[in-house]
Amino acid sequence: MVVTRWQAPVLPTPQQIKMIFEAEGLTPTEEVLPPKMVIPDHRHPFDEVRIVMSGALFMNISGNQILLRPGDRIDIPANTRHSKSTEGDEPCVCIVASRPF
Repeated sequence: MVVTRWQAPVLPTPQQIKMIFEAEGLTPTEEVLPPKMVIPDHRHPFDEVRIVMSGALFMNISGNQILLRPGDRIDIPANTRHSKSTEGDEPCVCIVASRPF
């Protein structure tokens, strides 16, 4: 798992995030997770790449707990156990893509 924190004072736009993913050969999609949503532990046979656009997302990656905020990116390797939940009273909007391994 690799977490990249957004450091610039201005957040990237959804179009810029999609362009970043497309430049990496990924097909991005927008995902809106409602407030208080919990997605239990699961795995998938592909790498998951995600950048938070708004809201906050709490992730548990094989026991490592991480809070992602707007602009933050996480790359989760294939077959890695993880769960996620939205934090706060607003939805969490992410741009997500998968990468076959």
